[in-house]
Amino acid sequence: MVSAAEIADGLRQLGLDRSSSVIVHSSLKSFGYVDGGAEAVCDALTDTCGTVLAPAGTWDFTGIGPPPGTARPHNAYDPAPTWEAFDEELTRATAFSPDLPIDRELGRIPETLRLTRTPARTAHPLFSYIAVGPAADQLLAAQRPDWPLGPIEELGGLNGDVLLLGVDHTTNTTIHLAEQLLGRSRFYRYAKTADRVWSEFPNIPGDSHEFDTIEPTLRSATRETTISNCRARKIPVTAVLAATRQLVLADPAALLCTTPTCRCAAAHQQRLAVL
Repeated sequence: MVSAAEIADGLRQLGLDRSSSVIVHSSLKSFGYVDGGAEAVCDALTDTCGTVLAPAGTWDFTGIGPPPGTARPHNAYDPAPTWEAFDEELTRATAFSPDLPIDRELGRIPETLRLTRTPARTAHPLFSYIAVGPAADQLLAAQRPDWPLGPIEELGGLNGDVLLLGVDHTTNTTIHLAEQLLGRSRFYRYAKTADRVWSEFPNIPGDSHEFDTIEPTLRSATRETTISNCRARKIPVTAVLAATRQLVLADPAALLCTTPTCRCAAAHQQRLAVL
């Protein structure tokens, strides 16, 4: 069993304190049994760090496929075969609102943070963020409908860190930001934004299942400790951006898989088009 106090002590071992700003990617079950559950982890994060940023996407509720006739180059998403099929999908989807639950694949910790801390939240219908702390408004204001990863870019400007709690770099969205700054992994996706209303959003990231291959490049910039059963790591945002840039400049296909039908192939083609 691990307590909120012990988790907070582990975070301090990583060098985090009230001056720290972090983006958190997490797995509650990685800790083992937590006294107080996900709320205890949120207590440790907000008591230890100054500002906590977390992904709060709602794709499972709001996301829809492209309407007919919206094929875009290297977009890896087939349009609906008919307007009738598209309208059916639009009817089933939920229009975005700030009180929608966070997608389950992002874990229980960000959803608990949303429910217990009343954090500020961006309004992106697919790729929102929540944040608490002194820099929360500054980070969230950096997101635009056409630039969803803006809060991470702003976090880098504050010398912030990526905090991985029991997860690997396949959850590390900061790598996507570095890709997009190089013209890669910039997809158009679609969401329900109001009753019978849909919108197109650019610069939505693609796949990340090969991102953990960045670990050796980031090893020297990574601080690590173990909190109960959880492998906890802190990496500066600027180090993640620099490492990704280094790898992609050397190889346009770096950190991507080679499966022709995967979005990785489309992301690779996007980078080649830039070159």
